[in-house]
Amino acid sequence: MGRIFVALSSVAVLLVGPALPAAAEPATPISYPASATATRYTGLAFDTCTAPTLAQMTAWQASPYRAIGIYIGGVNRGCTQPQLTLSWVSSVSRLGWRLIPIYMGYQAPCTTRPNAVKMTAPSAATQGTSQAADAIAKARALGILPGSAIYGDMEHYNASDATCRATVLRYLSSWTKEIHRQGYISAVYAHQDSGAKHLAEVYNSTAYARPDALWIARWDLNSALTGWPLISNRFWAVGQRAKQYRGDHNETYGGVTLNIDNDRFDAPVASTWYTYTVRTTIYSYSGPSTAYPIRTTIPANSGVRIVCQTYGPQIGSTTVWNKLIDGTYVTDYYVRTPNKPGYSPPIPGCSYPYQTTIDNLSRRRGPGTSYSTYPGLLPIGSLAWVTCQRAGTTVGTTAVWDRLTDGSWVTDYYVANASNTTYSAPIRRC
Repeated sequence: MGRIFVALSSVAVLLVGPALPAAAEPATPISYPASATATRYTGLAFDTCTAPTLAQMTAWQASPYRAIGIYIGGVNRGCTQPQLTLSWVSSVSRLGWRLIPIYMGYQAPCTTRPNAVKMTAPSAATQGTSQAADAIAKARALGILPGSAIYGDMEHYNASDATCRATVLRYLSSWTKEIHRQGYISAVYAHQDSGAKHLAEVYNSTAYARPDALWIARWDLNSALTGWPLISNRFWAVGQRAKQYRGDHNETYGGVTLNIDNDRFDAPVASTWYTYTVRTTIYSYSGPSTAYPIRTTIPANSGVRIVCQTYGPQIGSTTVWNKLIDGTYVTDYYVRTPNKPGYSPPIPGCSYPYQTTIDNLSRRRGPGTSYSTYPGLLPIGSLAWVTCQRAGTTVGTTAVWDRLTDGSWVTDYYVANASNTTYSAPIRRC
């Protein structure tokens, strides 16, 4: 990427048709652990080969960017990363930056990048799995939580080589399945004319697992996230797209000059924790309410690691509840977060994205088919950004409905989580 790399509904819709809930490709399910939450970033971003210092990131708060791509590992990572530590991730996140984890693993056998370590056709599937596992290990070491997106970097290659194409697709399919198996979001960075093109060609193929998000390289100075020449607007349509639209060049903010690529995002990025202290001795609960069982007692002035915020019964002046890294919840009223009674950025709202498994899925104004529909239907493979679940009209094998971040509802039957009969932990009840 850049400097040292090659350039980079209706009731009827719900109830009829042969589509079944996903158990395999292309929409492989994710099972999120208790510590997970997802973070969606919409806006301008940049990436640079070596992570800047904390002082440089502080100066660049004067820039129009609020997210940065960071190279967390991979056999083809080209720059040393002296700044990239757990402490740096925590400090930069507290400044309000969103982080975009990039892992530069094996490259295509027909890559145009000189001196690359390449995958092999016989081993592409196992290599994709092993690289995904290593990417997650690197992410965990930096405090990047489950529910985060990790972008596998696939540099430009000869798109006319059919054997090479099939090898790359096997590798990326295995990457996605292992990323999902460990509770992370699968994403790919690829050149529009090779990797991105080929992923789009097999978007609905049952032979390959579909990544949740796509970040394309197309240096045409156009930051639009739709109208991509080789990729339908119906593919990766809901918080699943990013574009690197300008290659390496210098920009200066706050007196600091960096060599960067320009990006625009509406896609999942990294989730981290945010440490605050409590004002008094409090309990944590198994859900966001005092009606749930008490799990722990937290002494006054202790630090708590918050991963996301959600709503629950009002305590004091706020209805905000904080989900902690162990999956328990505390009322925000007794925590020294900066914003009362609402959410405290940069802490994200709790959400859990899953791919939808049928085309033209209706979004409802409540948890059932009797509720009116929202305008617009969800294309197949869209991300359902689920905030909570509750019972409603039975569809297929389940009465569970999912409330999305926009306030709409979809039946859980067509959402690729772990179950199509009951609730899916760690999603809270509405």
